[in-house]
Amino acid sequence: MERIHNKELVSTAKMLRKNMTKEEKHLWYDFLRTYPIRFIRQKIIGRYIVDFYCAKAKLVIELDGSQHYEEKGMKNDAERTKFLETYGLKIVRIPNTEINNNFDGVCEYINKNIKQSLSPSDSSLYTREPR
Repeated sequence: MERIHNKELVSTAKMLRKNMTKEEKHLWYDFLRTYPIRFIRQKIIGRYIVDFYCAKAKLVIELDGSQHYEEKGMKNDAERTKFLETYGLKIVRIPNTEINNNFDGVCEYINKNIKQSLSPSDSSLYTREPR
């Protein structure tokens, strides 16, 4: 298994944090940034940089643009998911169109996944209503 933190990707992760997509900005600033459990943007895990990562819930949130629905993108995503799952992580993929058209539903979906990932005593402490 590869090291979980790859120092060679630090500058790329920093650049991605500074140049987030509008969908990433929306999810970050309007929901995840103030979520009761800490999320990290553009977290390095092995040879990948994930969009959002919650260590406590062992959850990765990936926002997918149109390139993820082409054959090459789907193959790369499957490979990436398989790799990340070796660390015991749950990967949640959300299409950009859902961020734009159903933001409250996306927030509810993330809440549900976090609650399922936490122990029963923790989950009641860390759920919140969508914006």
